[in-house]
Amino acid sequence: MDSASGILPSVDLAAEVGRSDFYQRAGQQHLAPLWRVLHGLVTDEPVPRCVPALWRYAQVRPFLLEACSLISTAEAERRVLVLENPGLPGASRITQSLFAGLQVILPGEVAPAHRHVASALRFIIEGRDAFTAVAGEKTTMRPGDFVITPSMTWHDHGHEGSGPMVWLDGLDMHIVNLLGASFREGYPGQVHPQSRPEGAAMAEAGCNLLPVDQAYGSQTSPIFNYPYDRTREALHRLSRFREINAWHGHKMRYVNPVTGGWAMPTMATWMQLLPQGFESRPYRATDSTVFVVVEGRGSSRVGDRVFEWAPHDVFVVPSWVPVQHSGRDDAVLFSYSDRAVQEKLDLLREEKL
Repeated sequence: MDSASGILPSVDLAAEVGRSDFYQRAGQQHLAPLWRVLHGLVTDEPVPRCVPALWRYAQVRPFLLEACSLISTAEAERRVLVLENPGLPGASRITQSLFAGLQVILPGEVAPAHRHVASALRFIIEGRDAFTAVAGEKTTMRPGDFVITPSMTWHDHGHEGSGPMVWLDGLDMHIVNLLGASFREGYPGQVHPQSRPEGAAMAEAGCNLLPVDQAYGSQTSPIFNYPYDRTREALHRLSRFREINAWHGHKMRYVNPVTGGWAMPTMATWMQLLPQGFESRPYRATDSTVFVVVEGRGSSRVGDRVFEWAPHDVFVVPSWVPVQHSGRDDAVLFSYSDRAVQEKLDLLREEKL
């Protein structure tokens, strides 16, 4: 194969010169020869355009606070700094399929209500007493919480405490846009009316019980806030009796209690514990993965790069690039990827090295 052009190795390159008139005339009919691009389209293995990258929160946070002095939530609608993968500049992508950005809201501010087809996750980085309201129910957000905004549900955010509130937004908007399925609406008012008390979703579906008279048609979990204190306790209990996984440490996935599947239909989400001194074996998979450091310090070797990380840092592992994690302290990592989509389409491949 001509690596620059993707032309099949069996194609006579000298003869290609004589075909230029044919290609020009075919192009006028919006036709193109597959044999000139086939190997660039169907590659021998993944060729991700996103690259390994690390965002240190200590370096990013000053920009978030400066943004608060430059633009209001009313003007910005969502005051977010996008985490742009260096291999995908200007594309608002942290991986080829997923979005990530850090959103900040100050006391007394409201991020106005809207809804869209793209599903969103919020992973809370810092702050207290801010809330997100989803489909008429408010939930107070705390660091380490994993919060879901399902597709086409009204949602707004507010802050009733003190100090800045920061969370990571993860969205599947690039999958939605690839399929040409994006819709968005702004709500007529600043906030959507509350129709359910806080904690209603957890009461209905968070105790291994479901109301007998309620049907769940959505593929998204009816629990839209998975509190960190419960998640951390689950990891701790697991680590007390279960043999550690050599490639992942103690790793658990967030699930939809109705179906047992992923909590979100397009994005897979996990939390994992790396005990102090643990070093994982190399692992790679076709789902590019975004990691957020919740607790502890450590390092990750991603391909030929080594990232030293601390709490609140964010890093990304591209498709089919080997990764190894090492916990200097007891470390906890949250992560998300498009694995939920890849599994449904029988595309996922992984390898424990």
